[in-house]
Amino acid sequence: MAGASKAVADSRANLPFVYRQYSAQQLKQVLYKMYLIRRFEEGAEESYTRGLIHGTMHLSIGQEASAMGICMPLGEDDQITSTHRGHGHCIAKGAEVKRMFAEFFGKTTGYCKGRGGSMHIADVAKGNLGANGIVGGGIPIAVGAALSAKMMKTGKVVVSFFGDGANNEGAFHEALNMAAVWKLPVIFVCENNGYGMSTSTARSTAVKNIADRAAAYSMPGVIVNGNIFSEVAEASYKAVERARAGEGPTLIESKTYRHRGHSKSDRNRYRTKEEIEDWMSNRDPITLFENELREFGFIDDKGIEAIREVVAREIVDGIEFAKASPSPDVSETGNYVYTEQA
Repeated sequence: MAGASKAVADSRANLPFVYRQYSAQQLKQVLYKMYLIRRFEEGAEESYTRGLIHGTMHLSIGQEASAMGICMPLGEDDQITSTHRGHGHCIAKGAEVKRMFAEFFGKTTGYCKGRGGSMHIADVAKGNLGANGIVGGGIPIAVGAALSAKMMKTGKVVVSFFGDGANNEGAFHEALNMAAVWKLPVIFVCENNGYGMSTSTARSTAVKNIADRAAAYSMPGVIVNGNIFSEVAEASYKAVERARAGEGPTLIESKTYRHRGHSKSDRNRYRTKEEIEDWMSNRDPITLFENELREFGFIDDKGIEAIREVVAREIVDGIEFAKASPSPDVSETGNYVYTEQA
């Protein structure tokens, strides 16, 4: 019996970090949430097409491993700031999809009581300080939250998600410099999906890798394949441990890809069909994660199908919840915009 236990331990020792660090149940929960992110956005996309959602939205389909990998080592008290493409971050940090759908539908049961829509979901109780429609807008907020955590000795770590386009904003450089000078417990995560709107990073950014810019601010710069959950989660774990130990910030560049256009109005003329198909067919993060879970014996096909069914029901219920929720009364449209009102 002891020999069998040792054999299991030895086999696990050769697995990637996350399969040694986390239990089978925790990893199944990751797959569940990755599916939840994917199906939520597909449900939102369909609802938009049917005229149930107005305005626009920026989908992160194809980037699920990045959101889940970064948030994996975070506790509920830890905080994040997000982006205009932030639905995955919100769900990874604990948001309920029914309240997210309600927000998209402009209903009072939404996270911002229907006032914020797709780009401004926040859930402070879960540590989500908010998505942000301003490119790079969440980066200084994260530094401020990290400064507060350090001064108040709360032990919190703050993650700031941003896209590749934000790395050329002044706020990025100012925030990284300040965080390094004060050794703040903040992790800067650039989800580099290759395009800032319709402009490739190769045409807009002087350095080959955005993580190379970390050297200018005396912090580690880490590059990971953003479509491989285990790579992202390991980098995040190390950065979180470094931040908690008082050693300061880290810049993680998660190289990933969005399957959809920049927004719902994007006609996708700057990318070839072959490029998009290659990423969708050969580098899909959910498929890659499922393959690893199967290979290492953490789940079988029956278990995967069970997760898919649970997620499908949750999405249907979430949309029905949003449909049935009340819309704001016209006389109250100004409430909750500038101040909290009953």
